[in-house]
Amino acid sequence: MSDYLVIVESPAKAKTIERYLGKKYTVKASMGHLRDLPKSQMGVDVEENYKLKYITIRGKGDILKDLRKSAKKAKKIYLAADPDREGEAIAWHLAHVLNVDENSKCRVVFNEITKDAIKESFKNPRAIDLDLVDAQQARRVLDRLVGYNISPILWKKVKKGLSAGRVQSVALKMIIDREKEIENFQPEEYWSIDGLFAKGNETFEGAFYGVNGKKTKLKTKDDVEEVKKKLDGKEFTIQSVKKRERKRNPAHPFTTSSLQQEAARKLNFRAKKTMMIAQQLYEGIDLGRSSGGITGLITYMRTDSTRISDGAKEEVKGYIKENYGETYLGKQSPVKNKSGAQDAHEAIRPTSTLRDPKALKNILSRDQLRLYKLIWERFVASQMAPAVMDTMTVHLLNNGVEFRATGSKIKFKGFMKVYVEGNDDNKKQEDKILPELEEGMKVESKEVKPNQHFTQPPPRYTDARLVKTMEEMGIGRPSTYAPTLDTIQRRGYVSMDNKRFVPTELGTIVCELVEEFFPEVIDAEFTAKMETDLDSVEEGKTAWIQIIDDFYQDFSKRLEKADAEMEKVEIRDEPAGITCEECGHEMVYKMGRYGKFLACSNFPECRNTKPILKKIGVTCPKCQEGDVVERKSKKKRTFYGCDQFPECDFVSWDKPIARTCPKCDSMLVEKKSKKETQVQCSNCEYKEVAQK
Repeated sequence: MSDYLVIVESPAKAKTIERYLGKKYTVKASMGHLRDLPKSQMGVDVEENYKLKYITIRGKGDILKDLRKSAKKAKKIYLAADPDREGEAIAWHLAHVLNVDENSKCRVVFNEITKDAIKESFKNPRAIDLDLVDAQQARRVLDRLVGYNISPILWKKVKKGLSAGRVQSVALKMIIDREKEIENFQPEEYWSIDGLFAKGNETFEGAFYGVNGKKTKLKTKDDVEEVKKKLDGKEFTIQSVKKRERKRNPAHPFTTSSLQQEAARKLNFRAKKTMMIAQQLYEGIDLGRSSGGITGLITYMRTDSTRISDGAKEEVKGYIKENYGETYLGKQSPVKNKSGAQDAHEAIRPTSTLRDPKALKNILSRDQLRLYKLIWERFVASQMAPAVMDTMTVHLLNNGVEFRATGSKIKFKGFMKVYVEGNDDNKKQEDKILPELEEGMKVESKEVKPNQHFTQPPPRYTDARLVKTMEEMGIGRPSTYAPTLDTIQRRGYVSMDNKRFVPTELGTIVCELVEEFFPEVIDAEFTAKMETDLDSVEEGKTAWIQIIDDFYQDFSKRLEKADAEMEKVEIRDEPAGITCEECGHEMVYKMGRYGKFLACSNFPECRNTKPILKKIGVTCPKCQEGDVVERKSKKKRTFYGCDQFPECDFVSWDKPIARTCPKCDSMLVEKKSKKETQVQCSNCEYKEVAQK
């Protein structure tokens, strides 16, 4: 038997670490937590100073038995769970069940799973940080007090199976509030005027700015006509030309939040998927014997810090010099983290810059490679020189009417040679070059084109937007973003439409009840303050029981009031106006966890159910009788099929349109990309840009 037993959470992590430690060490996996509060009851005794009842998690008995057996034979036990609150709590629970002194130097932590980092961490073990443990326990107890007390009231007053959580209730309210903004939005008309100007054979575009030196808003078509009346012919004079050099700095390396946002924008990953793949890259990938075997490719992925180690800085500087030259090396100022950041770990970065994504193409899965490449490029770019842009602003004048034209071109790519940060509108940096223009020069307007616009409502939240907003408001922490978004969707409180969150009727009902009787639970400021209080527990400034008690004293009174005063909400079945094809009874609309669906009113005698199908106004191209409807796959991906299924088996991933191909008379479909929507033939090569 080995002299030392090391316990981590996962088999992949265990396998990676065992390679680095040698024969004297046995590394085993606990498969996450072994103890937890019971699922069948709250497990928190509020009458006994919030005493907690921990039990062995069902199904973990054999793992615990094996660990106890190994622990008895080991000279020393090291607990090497992840370096965060949750990891510290896992280590604390393991210490209790294995009779390890929590004050002994039994805890090892590392930010990356590399040979040097692992060996260094085992040279400097420490005692379990009880402040971190208390912070995790406080969060767990808060969530229990909220969820296990409000949920039974919702079961009694609305329907069984409902639940209310602390952070997810705030996220749900944000989604519902945004939906209300969209519903109540009143569009306002406004106009713009675009101009096309010519200098000799060269043309360039400009836009109306104002009249007599003042910026002028065009609210109606009459305003546009007033401007056009002022124009005296087609000749414009260049009033001024301003040229300047502008620098654009690279983005910082990733935090958990910014990684989730960028992976959503660039890779179309949900937050949950991003964290799952990042965990794999952190715990270790088998690179083959010649390349070092199982190796952790990135640093720990739950962090709110943009700090990086001196060793990592030196390595990436060497890489940039060698591959891009001295001029591409940035002069980085010290990183300042945002206010409130815990800064417990470095930013998310590759464990070695020298491990180029191209070299891992045949080793990593497609999604692993895409995420690793994103992390690697962001980190390398963060240490590179700023991009330099030459910009030019031209003021054009005709009888007091001013147009402005702007142009820019990249003079020096700098960090943009490797990576450019994404944005929610998917706009790309492109050169917009103006001809050489000088003050006093005359140019001719080829076209003056008015355009009518209407203000748009705020967009629904995507994964990226919601995570960004939660972070800005101080709601949740790096480890909670992905689980929160996953929970509100699994419970049927929101659905996804075009990758954006839409509240369901069920989610709206639950939110309104919680807001009425438990306003503090759903209040963003209160939740953000609670996160700050939990941080103060982690820092050893506040006792966790005090935080819990301050919350529960008022909360318990609200529970009594809600139980007594909350009226029952009857979710009635709505007649659908069609009969059941199996028994002849009327079909009704029922509400399930994923929204409304059709069911037979003769339930439970007849269990016929059907999804509510959305017609798109196209006759089925295959049977010529049915209507094409929108459907959802098992993975919630939208596709299109005939409503006469199974008699007609027509299906299409692309949306059919109500026209046929002018060349071959086959079905036309919409093909969407980030830049535009195209109409394409399903049979031949015919294409056209879709009309907006």
